[in-house]
Amino acid sequence: MGLRAGGLGVCALVAALVVAATPAARKSDYAAVAYNILPPGESGNGGAHRNDQAKLYDALTPLRGKVTAKTLKHLFKPETLGPVGKTKVERTPRAGVRIVRDAWDVAHVYGRTSADTEWGAGWVTAEDRWLILQLIRGPGREVALDGPPHDQSHELVPSKATEAALAKQFTLAKSLGKKGREIIEDIDAYTAGINAYLKAYQPNVKRWMRNDTIAAAAVLAGQFGVGGGDEARRAELLAELQNKLGAAKGREVWDDLREQQDPETPVTATRSFPYGKSTSNAGNVQLDAGSLSPSVERAGAAAEASRGNMSNALLVTARRSTTRHPILVAGPQVGYFYPGFFLELDLHGGGFNARGVMFPGVPWIVIGRGPDYAWSATSSDSDIVDQYVETLCGGDDTHYLYKGVCRAMGTFVAGVVKGPPDIELSFRSTVHGPVLGYATVGGKKVAISSKRSTHGREILSARAFEDLDKGRVHSAKQFVSTMGQMEFAFNWVYADNRDIAYYSSGRLPIRPPGVDLGLPTNGDGDYEWRGFLSQKAHPQAIDPPGGVLVNWNNKPAPGFAAADDRWSYGPLQRVQLLDDALEGTGKYSPAAVVAAMNTAATQDFRVMKVLPSISLVLAGSTAPSPRDQQMLDLLESWRAAGGSRLDLDLDGKIDNPGAAIMDAAWPRIARAILSPVLGPALPDLEALVPLDDPANANGSAYESGWYGYVDKDLRRLMARAVKGPLKVAYCGGGDVDACRASLWTAIDEAGNELQAAQGPDPTTWRADATGERIRFSGGLLQDTMRWTNRPTFQQVISFARHRPR
Repeated sequence: MGLRAGGLGVCALVAALVVAATPAARKSDYAAVAYNILPPGESGNGGAHRNDQAKLYDALTPLRGKVTAKTLKHLFKPETLGPVGKTKVERTPRAGVRIVRDAWDVAHVYGRTSADTEWGAGWVTAEDRWLILQLIRGPGREVALDGPPHDQSHELVPSKATEAALAKQFTLAKSLGKKGREIIEDIDAYTAGINAYLKAYQPNVKRWMRNDTIAAAAVLAGQFGVGGGDEARRAELLAELQNKLGAAKGREVWDDLREQQDPETPVTATRSFPYGKSTSNAGNVQLDAGSLSPSVERAGAAAEASRGNMSNALLVTARRSTTRHPILVAGPQVGYFYPGFFLELDLHGGGFNARGVMFPGVPWIVIGRGPDYAWSATSSDSDIVDQYVETLCGGDDTHYLYKGVCRAMGTFVAGVVKGPPDIELSFRSTVHGPVLGYATVGGKKVAISSKRSTHGREILSARAFEDLDKGRVHSAKQFVSTMGQMEFAFNWVYADNRDIAYYSSGRLPIRPPGVDLGLPTNGDGDYEWRGFLSQKAHPQAIDPPGGVLVNWNNKPAPGFAAADDRWSYGPLQRVQLLDDALEGTGKYSPAAVVAAMNTAATQDFRVMKVLPSISLVLAGSTAPSPRDQQMLDLLESWRAAGGSRLDLDLDGKIDNPGAAIMDAAWPRIARAILSPVLGPALPDLEALVPLDDPANANGSAYESGWYGYVDKDLRRLMARAVKGPLKVAYCGGGDVDACRASLWTAIDEAGNELQAAQGPDPTTWRADATGERIRFSGGLLQDTMRWTNRPTFQQVISFARHRPR
């Protein structure tokens, strides 16, 4: 529980030593505008601060684009370095540490040394997120090991081998020299702070260990900073398509669907950064259709289910800003939980001078601001994981061929999953990594293994966080260099008083020219990685000519291949909603940039971006009934009104009837367009790429779906200009009349369903708003919020000055 009364004694001398740091931190704050929000609230232990920020977050949603400077002041909280307003000093048993809680319960930690500051950060983490710390220990170890997924509802008791594997990362850190020692010292001090709090206030909770920090970092990296690793399931779909359509056409359809290099897809950096192009697939292996073992299927499905992105970033250069300084409105999305997965701290002393969010168990501010710069991130899904096909030998399933030698697979015992009954968690491995399962190639059994470029290296990305947290970044160019140390797959953005910058990080493998990154690689040893992409070859930009940098988990740059599991970089991507809101050549205030983000947050992407191509095909044709034409007209009027899914009167129904019509019609339309070609393979595609990513109680929506397939196919059908057209005609088999008939049938069937449920008048139809209200996972907080498609932690910041460069 929180320390608000009583607590452990503290020496008056300690307060005297560190109290002077409080005003000093504020004097070094060069921000002219600095706000943030982190729902539901800082407290993980109940009380008024459990949901105070959720109320502000929810109040912004219905304003859409009606955001003013006054709105920012009232619906965000200050993100100053040092507390403002009413404060309370929190007592701790460590000399050299001072913790001040502000009016929002955010902890401002002041340390005499770096170790003191990290100790204070650990103390606060345990106080505010001790439950999260306990929950991530086991899952974090499993993510770090990359083994096949299993039910994580039961506790994992790790083996000595697991602990030894995690401990190796500290040896790796030592190889970095001074910075490595600094990283380890910060982890140890942070661990000591966590354990000091647990000893005093949660004596029955298991103590934190060094290895727990590696496990926590693996959760951060493995869920939000990874991409790729689903080649086997995608290859199985290719085999099915080729069986149905023939080798050539089947491959054409598969290439259409994966949208690997669509020239129309929205990008963040406009300069080309070629990556992932293959000259052939000689180094790949084609699996037999339907041959994958369930464990491989589960691994792919589990990875897909764990990734839900709605992080976004909107940055404006100084020349496009009314403040005459860059503006950053950005934030990551880690889901809505109580207690929150993120907690907010403000750290000062021993080099630390930063405020932002920490991931429980990871002792650095990962998203936030320094004295004169701010940074944020979105998941990039860049391809850092590959699956290999291992040729079996030796007459069993446990030997494989590598470089001409028949080798025995290793066996790794990760620990025991507590029951009852207790189950030993173990898996086999090859030189490439864990064996996920088996398949067949030409009827012969093979093994499928997985290799992640960041495996066993989570600790190394702390180098970037050390530099960001300790004020070592002084320019946009230096920021790019700093984030080049980051091995996790993220899009990073930056702003100071002069520049904005973007960098897409990741330890990106350089594959042989004969390896198509969308298919499993031959594991015989002839097609191994040939190093990693250099920093200068990563997508990046500083002060782009257009004056705006926007990202919403879209493709980083032209020429940069989509990962094998990212089949959503087609002509339509939700970032276009942000582009539209910032369209033009005018100047923007911080409030205007927030307004752009907030407008897009409630829009139905399907009606705003996919409907025009549908209406294009149906224009001039006769609807099956006046009701069906009225449905289309209502969709068009909803689009003209902005396509918002708001329930302004809070009656539990979305205000516009267009939402109900689109919800019922879209699945039918999407299937009608692709089914003439895919036929029985349609469900298999849907298992890999759900046809829709609708508004839901988790918030994130419209990141991935069949939106681009529909738009591109229909524009080509109507002879409109299309860059990189699909190779195959889908809707109606390429016949306009047949396509129109199938679309009208889809709309008519949707109308019949709605009419049966809600009556004959389409203007009275309403979609349920209650079911998509955002709910906080964990079951400990019953509050709900209006659906909105925006970050969980978000900063609004603009700097007027800078330290001497």
